[in-house]
Amino acid sequence: MSTAKLWGGRFTETGAKYVDDFGASIGFDQLLAAEDITGSLAHVKMLKKTGILPAADVDKIVAGLEKLEQQNEAGKLEFSTVNEDIHMNIESLLTAEIGPVAGKLHTARSRNDQVATDFHLYMKHQLPKILDRLHDLETVLVAKASENVETVMPGYTHLQHAQPISYAHYLLAYYQMFKRDMERFEFNMQHTDISPLGAAALAGTTFPIDREYSAKLLGFSQVYHNSLDAVSDRDFVLEFLSNASILMMHLSRFCEEIVSWTSYEFKYLSLSDQFSTGSSIMPQKKNPDMAELIRGKSGRVYGNLMGLLTVMKAIPLAYNKDLQEDKEGAFDTVNTILTSLHVFTGMLATLTVNEDRMAAATKNDFSNATELADYLANKGIPFREAHAIVGKLVLDGLEKNRPLQDIPLSEYQAISPLIDEDVYHDLDPKVAVERRHSLGGTGFDQIKAELATAHDQLAAYQSLD
Repeated sequence: MSTAKLWGGRFTETGAKYVDDFGASIGFDQLLAAEDITGSLAHVKMLKKTGILPAADVDKIVAGLEKLEQQNEAGKLEFSTVNEDIHMNIESLLTAEIGPVAGKLHTARSRNDQVATDFHLYMKHQLPKILDRLHDLETVLVAKASENVETVMPGYTHLQHAQPISYAHYLLAYYQMFKRDMERFEFNMQHTDISPLGAAALAGTTFPIDREYSAKLLGFSQVYHNSLDAVSDRDFVLEFLSNASILMMHLSRFCEEIVSWTSYEFKYLSLSDQFSTGSSIMPQKKNPDMAELIRGKSGRVYGNLMGLLTVMKAIPLAYNKDLQEDKEGAFDTVNTILTSLHVFTGMLATLTVNEDRMAAATKNDFSNATELADYLANKGIPFREAHAIVGKLVLDGLEKNRPLQDIPLSEYQAISPLIDEDVYHDLDPKVAVERRHSLGGTGFDQIKAELATAHDQLAAYQSLD
């Protein structure tokens, strides 16, 4: 491989090795090798179609690129920091393969539009994988919810028992969050599916190129309509990192509750041994390490978002070397969310729901207080007055260690003769859940309707090409 800089004609001195190493990006952007070759194939075919390059030259270049493509797929390409980045490495390898004619490949193209094209192609390839993983997670969520429609548990506000709910209702809340995540990643594709190729360094080119043709070859639905924007835009990456951060926030919240609910104090859930670890000193321990690790990985994804936002905040138009810092965080985030989704989905699919423990937690926690207030309101007592009455009954119950359903009817009737035996029916936690028929509520019929909708949505899903 040549050690001369492909751009070195204007220079009389060479940089020190440590300077070259600092400026080189091949250590990480070699991940774009497949995209770089794909982009080059489209570009050179466009040069043939427009007559910019002779057909014989293009055929040699295409044959050389296809050979490099095969070697890359076999993991046989070797890269060097001397050639700085993936673009110069591929061109140098192509030159070694087919000779000086390889130098014609860069006609009407700059590394600026080349790297932007590679990055767009990379994100186009990754977004469908992320959507597929999200779809897998949603499928498990809906299946687990379907098994637990009538599993009653405490609902919380401020980490205090609030009202009894269905565990399926709880799971479907996360289904809605992940559904919004999918919608955000799908929208992200709109700004990813744009071709920068042909913008050249920043001002376009004097060659009679056909940008729509190269975009079509690469599978892009549109092209950038401003060359300055084309080479400097990284909004599509920022959108991805933002979407990924919101997704990791959702996963982290879910993991926080799994960590809490698998503890000795709660025992609502039990994790499979496959997704737990032990202690090197305490034999009895079963730690929810995978949930904790996913929760922790949200921090690195947030950091990648803040890193690129900070890089972009003061970059003047158009391309600047700062933009070399756009890739590592994105690569890391792709890997982080794909692996986190995979592990989390397996963890959720294999966990055990301790239904009796959940139900028992709703028996003596006064979470049926709202049911009693509603009952009194239905008997004609103003709700605010009913609220005050029930508040005093709760205080008395806490002092006497007596839940509302254990208060004798005579005491209730002393408050109001309108209270009858049916009050005990309404105070049953399962009945309290079942009766909440309002749209989006935790009532069993509402949950079944939402599950039917979710099944339809999952069946209708199609991954982006």
